[in-house]
Amino acid sequence: MRRAVVVNFGGQYAHLIARRLREAGLYSELVWPEEALEAARAQDVAAVVLSGGPASVLEPNSPGVDPDLFKLNKPILGICYGFQLMARELGGKLARGPGEYGNTEIRVLVKDELLSGFEEREVVWMSHGDSVAEVPPGFQVTAVSERGYIAAMKAVDKPLYGVQFHPEVAHTPKGKQLFKNFVENIVGIRSEERWDPVRTVPQIIEEIRRTVGPGERVIIGVSGGIDSTVVALLVAKAIGDRAVPIFVNHGLFREGEPEEVLQLFQRLGIRVIYVDASEEFLRRLDGVEDCEERRRIIGETFIDVFAKTASQVSNARWLAQGTLYPDVIESGAVKGADKIKSHHNVGGLPARLDFKLLEPLRNFYKDEVRAIGKALGLPDDVVYRHPFPGPGLAVRIMGQFTREKLDIVRRASKIVEEELKASGLYYRVWQAFAVVGDDMWVGVKGDARSVGHVVTIRIVESEDAMTADWAKLDWRVLSRIAQRIVSEVPKVTMVAYAITPKPPATIEPC
Repeated sequence: MRRAVVVNFGGQYAHLIARRLREAGLYSELVWPEEALEAARAQDVAAVVLSGGPASVLEPNSPGVDPDLFKLNKPILGICYGFQLMARELGGKLARGPGEYGNTEIRVLVKDELLSGFEEREVVWMSHGDSVAEVPPGFQVTAVSERGYIAAMKAVDKPLYGVQFHPEVAHTPKGKQLFKNFVENIVGIRSEERWDPVRTVPQIIEEIRRTVGPGERVIIGVSGGIDSTVVALLVAKAIGDRAVPIFVNHGLFREGEPEEVLQLFQRLGIRVIYVDASEEFLRRLDGVEDCEERRRIIGETFIDVFAKTASQVSNARWLAQGTLYPDVIESGAVKGADKIKSHHNVGGLPARLDFKLLEPLRNFYKDEVRAIGKALGLPDDVVYRHPFPGPGLAVRIMGQFTREKLDIVRRASKIVEEELKASGLYYRVWQAFAVVGDDMWVGVKGDARSVGHVVTIRIVESEDAMTADWAKLDWRVLSRIAQRIVSEVPKVTMVAYAITPKPPATIEPC
């Protein structure tokens, strides 16, 4: 299988680039700049993409690549920082300036193999201060921006291309077309070579079978989400009843979710060890205000409960987790990436249990895991269930944690989901839920003045949670949600709708 390497210069969007290439049919992996040349020399590497990044190419000691990379005669696409780096290394000139940020119109001068299908004028997403003032010898400018910056270039006689804008983000409408052009027109990937995550299932199962020793058992922490469910299925298919899922109920799940999880695994024919530790979790969380402190408490309590349960399973030697690429990036495990959240998967468990870690989905994105889950026969209501944070509803309560707020956010979130499903919108959005905090609002219920909580509704559209935008729903749907919450949820008098995208906001409130 031919593949691409994406050189990661520390930008979080490097993973989005890899995802776009995979969508276009070319399997892609990330490498660091110092590894780029050696990685690109591999016979099965068909292309290289240089990502954006937070540094300035003009600054001393900014990350770079060995110039011999550009002599390999393999297709190379530079994006933003990567575009500027390519230009500098090959003899072009850079300049500092005010730059461009956000939606920007470009004018396409040459509809070459990379920009095929683009109109003469297109809107793209820019985010740059530095710019390419002069392309290298042997290159031509193929697009310019509305402010006169060079927006795209190509080498005349080599497969080298660069764009100043970000085709990987949803804000560039023709971005997917650009990656498709690169993969098909430039790299030359044929239909029979296209990357398909479903085709990897037999390999994943065989790898688990080879990895886990004879008689060894694998513990899987399941939550009912698509990631852990797919992991449990894969491990069970590989080693049968030596796969031991453990489901810890921390009392912070969506309404009715624990019962649904147990019913699901019963239908799948997989025996689950169920532990109801909800009272212990809630007692430790009572009155805690800081979100990170709550995450810490939940993580530590989970480890205590899970470890105690797992230690009673004979011959358990492995812990399987549903770690995905976005988990790795947002937990700060990638060099140069900020730690945005803690507690994606509980990293202390393998050490606490002296278990070895099994992460069969570590290199997949959410949509790829869903495709695998569907191929394994999981029902749509599991495959397309909205993502749910590891700490559960605890991260959707602002201010002090109270059981009253937990009841409010649980019931309000259920109403949001019910109304979206009734309107046929649930599977068209990425995530939808309610948030409650300390803000209060005077209301009138039953002719009496009352003071109640403000509930904020968060409904976003996204493809992978790396970026997200608020869903522009029909006002009648929002009105029904608000009316039901105020009517059916005690001590709520106001409903608000959150309309800030990610970035700058995160999807979850804390």
